[in-house]
Amino acid sequence: MNEILALAGTQLAWGEDGQPRSLTHGDVYFSTENGLAETYHVFIGHNDLVERWAGLGPQDDFDIGETGFGTGLNFLATWNQWRETAPADATLHFLSVERHPLVKEDLARALAAFPELDDLAAELVAAWPAAFARGLHRCRFDQGRVSLTLALDEALPGLESFLEHRHPCYRVPRRGVDAWFLDGFAPARNPGMWRREVLNTVADLSAPGATFATFTAAGIVRRALREAGFDVQ
Repeated sequence: MNEILALAGTQLAWGEDGQPRSLTHGDVYFSTENGLAETYHVFIGHNDLVERWAGLGPQDDFDIGETGFGTGLNFLATWNQWRETAPADATLHFLSVERHPLVKEDLARALAAFPELDDLAAELVAAWPAAFARGLHRCRFDQGRVSLTLALDEALPGLESFLEHRHPCYRVPRRGVDAWFLDGFAPARNPGMWRREVLNTVADLSAPGATFATFTAAGIVRRALREAGFDVQ
């Protein structure tokens, strides 16, 4: 049995524009200009995912790791791009961590801002747990072509659970994560997400040649990534 989290769901404030804001961290979940375009540009574009997926062979896997699931926008945008550009017989595994999950109603409300993802958002909301338990939660979509493994925990133990978990019902990286979305709230708002130990674990989970992309250019993050073995541009 998973340990039930004391937190029932994160507390949000909703702006007049319909944008959710975390009261826990005092920050927005995505760009107020165009959150979906930001995801495509920062995470999908700068990891060169479309080009890399084009080179996948029959029945190949591709693993993406993420720090900070939030509203799930990055996952849905990636799934949408995957179904449009990846080989039909390849499989996407998306692994993410989240300490303050949104309740189902807030998740649906946040994702309603992106009508182009309505069909995928409906599937995610339908699969979203009604109550939150510490540990790994797995969902499969698109007839198994896409899987989501979500660690509900603090960043460090959540990522470590991907290293340690051996239950056959959960996908853990067999050869390592191919691309990282280093997301989460800004380092000044959520310093625990960007700790050196967290980024070292990101490196431990990575496949040879793994890439990362992030929205932050904070010096403390750049230094920690270099010390973990990443080439930072």
